[in-house]
Amino acid sequence: MIARMSAPTAPVLSLPPGAAGSRIIGLGHHQPAKVLTNDDIAQLVETNDEWIRSRTGIVTRHMAADDVTVADMATSAAVHALEDAGVTSDDVDLVIVATATAADRSPNTAGRVAYALRTGVQPGASTPEGEEEPDLRDVVGPAVLDLNVACSGFAHAVGLADQAIRAGSARTAVVIGAEKLTAFTDWSDRSTCILTADGAGAAVLQAADAPAVGPVVWGSEPEITPAVVIEAPANQFAQDGRAVFKWAITRAAERARRVVEASGLELSDVEVLVAHQANLRIIEPLAKNLGLEDKVVVTDITESGNTSAASIPLGLSKWWHDGRVPADVPALLFGFGGGFAWAGQVVLTPAR
Repeated sequence: MIARMSAPTAPVLSLPPGAAGSRIIGLGHHQPAKVLTNDDIAQLVETNDEWIRSRTGIVTRHMAADDVTVADMATSAAVHALEDAGVTSDDVDLVIVATATAADRSPNTAGRVAYALRTGVQPGASTPEGEEEPDLRDVVGPAVLDLNVACSGFAHAVGLADQAIRAGSARTAVVIGAEKLTAFTDWSDRSTCILTADGAGAAVLQAADAPAVGPVVWGSEPEITPAVVIEAPANQFAQDGRAVFKWAITRAAERARRVVEASGLELSDVEVLVAHQANLRIIEPLAKNLGLEDKVVVTDITESGNTSAASIPLGLSKWWHDGRVPADVPALLFGFGGGFAWAGQVVLTPAR
């Protein structure tokens, strides 16, 4: 008789204890000092203030200087958010930057931000005169991830950070949306140059005893994948504005309802809507279709333009620090654009 051999027992992996959920405990933002008005744009292309306002709602937008990078703006927003949260960079074990316009491939933008938060300078730069060179030999820094999903990137990044915290891979995360979209703008194209702008927004997420960040709901629209592009060799922002507008008017509300349903709440529970700041003619109908027009609807598009992945955290942080967003209430974040991708979640706004 041949003895049967038992199969070897597979080793059992252990998982770190995760948190019940995460919550946003701080918000921050950065905008370049230079402001472009509609009259300034009218000096570049055939347009005027009334034409731009009536079609987009935009009145002004901010433009970064040539020597200012996406990482510079992202770092400034992160510092602001950490100050708002009352935590230091030493507490951070995950940095995610959502951007489609970073000029550098490596170190990635998140790595540059993490280094700057520790040292006060970007990698490769000299320590300010009078300050000691930091000794980083025994420092274990945070995980550093860049994420490129264009305009919906911040909502995707919040989803990943929340999942990392619930899985036990992180406890404190800085999530940033940052763009230098003007560097990829065709200033002779009236349909796009009136939209683009620069800036950054950031949120600090921390482990919590109860979920205050709802599950991310995300997807894409294969039919209009090439509707928003920055493609080689031109590397200039271009879009099929009609296709984007049609999708936003006919389908965005249904996608946003999925987000609210996944959170276990009703639309009537939502107190704040922060959609991608693409166009006021998209944001206002979306709010109406969701029955949220009488709630707080962030419309930072009017003074900040379209900042792609930065637009949701930039608008939310500005309105939060201005006192226009109430504390500890459900806010619907919903991004959409290049890819053509969309994502969102319901979060509780920070406590004051």
